[in-house]
This record gives sequence, structure tokens and C-alpha cells, in this order.
Amino acid sequence: MHTALDDWFIREILVHEAALAGFLRRCWPHRDELHDLRQEVNVRVYESAGRALPQQPRAFLFATARHLMTDRLRRSRVVSIEAMGDLEPLHVLIDEVSPERWCGGREGLRKLAEAFDQLPTRCRQVVWMRRVEELAQKEVAMRLGISEKTVEKHLARAMRLLAEQCHGQVMDMAWGRRQARERRHGQQGD
Repeated sequence: MHTALDDWFIREILVHEAALAGFLRRCWPHRDELHDLRQEVNVRVYESAGRALPQQPRAFLFATARHLMTDRLRRSRVVSIEAMGDLEPLHVLIDEVSPERWCGGREGLRKLAEAFDQLPTRCRQVVWMRRVEELAQKEVAMRLGISEKTVEKHLARAMRLLAEQCHGQVMDMAWGRRQARERRHGQQGD
């Protein structure tokens, strides 16, 4: 037995199923999740329409799809199980962390903090706002009074410098020369 909501859903939403599938294929990199993603979009639209019918159903459908993808991306950033690899060492009930391993982690963190402190001022501000405060690129640009492209450049530069310092891809002497040059450049460009 169809309800008025079911009829509306068939008439206003399901007619866009092929367009939705194409949109998700273009925008979502994980092909094996497309069916589940499409189903979740439909469920969200149906439940929301049960409270109040949207004025523009097609636009609402695609906005819901964009929001769902954004939510999933945001959640995937929180903890990436794939990036962790072997989860056996993370058992909290087993206290087998060796002093060497514990100190190694602390040493890595200390190196990162030192490298961060040595970044040019503007690069450090951009990294802090983007990665710690999790501000949008547009918000960082507005707060610092620079363009979004400049925010991108500062972030890329900072990430390169941090990687070089933390992973030892450059000799300490070269790092010092580069850092001095970038400080001079940063003071002129800020």
C-alpha cells in the first residue's frame, strides 16, 4: 500500500536515480561503496521528506548526496584503520610498550614541534589554522587577509619543510640556510 509520501518519492526522487548514480560515480572514489551511498542518500531524503517536503526535490537530493559524501570524508579523516596497519600493538589491556618505543614516539613528536616552531611565521599560522583549528581554506584566507591560493602555497611549503626536517631529507646545514632564506622571504612577502 503506497502512501502519499511514497508516491511523492517515486514521482520526485526516484526519477533522478540514474543522474544520482552518475553523480556519485564521478564524485566518490570508492566504487564498492556506491550502492550503499545511493541507498543512504535515498533514506535520508525519504526521512526528511516525512517531516517536510522540500520545495526543490532534485536540488535537495543532490545536496543530500554532497552532504553525505562530506560527512563520510570527515569521518574517514578521524581515524584511518588502513593507515594504522597492524592494530595488535594498540591493545590497551596489554602494557608491552618498550621504553625504546615510547621514547622514540616522544622523540618524533619533539622533532615535529621543533620543526613547526622553525617554520616561517605565515606558514606556521596557516598550518595551525588549517590543521589544528580545522578552519576552511576560505576562512584562513579571510582571517589572514590573503588569497586562498596563497593559503594553499603556504600550506604546501610548510608541509614540504616539515617533511624534510622530520624525515631528514636534507642535511642540517642546508636546512639552516634554507630556513634563513625563507625567513627573509617570508618577512618580505608577509
